[in-house]
Amino acid sequence: MRLYHGSNTDIKVIDFTKCKPYKDFGQGFYLTEMKEQATLMARRTASIYGGDPLVSCFEFDEEGALNDTSLSIKRFDEPNEEWALFVMDNRSKKQKHSTHEYDIVIGPVADDTIATLFRNFDDGIIDLAMLVNGLKYKKISSQYFFHTQKANAYLKKL
Repeated sequence: MRLYHGSNTDIKVIDFTKCKPYKDFGQGFYLTEMKEQATLMARRTASIYGGDPLVSCFEFDEEGALNDTSLSIKRFDEPNEEWALFVMDNRSKKQKHSTHEYDIVIGPVADDTIATLFRNFDDGIIDLAMLVNGLKYKKISSQYFFHTQKANAYLKKL
């Protein structure tokens, strides 16, 4: 399966120390099946940090990863209560370390429009059921998160 990463630099080697913390699934390397989504991320990154937008393409051996019993993989098929709490834990600046031990996490992206819903939940304005219900009406895109070198073994730069 082809996956894409949008940035302001060509990714030759995945370096977790350059990955930002407090993202949806934690600090790690993020990709998407959707080239358009990666292109938008590349433009956004270049506008913030400088440089030119660049999309790197990888081949993900999903079947091999899924059959590797030594890998811990979590998949969220839709934004639900478990996903919402997982994302909020990972985005929380109160966390001083990873909130999970998964090698790979696959699931929806919590973009900026969804962040408002999270803030409303965090501030007690809405409850968890209202948060999840609000997510149903948002356009959700997918992301693939690689958290360990063991998981990265299933990615090949194209």
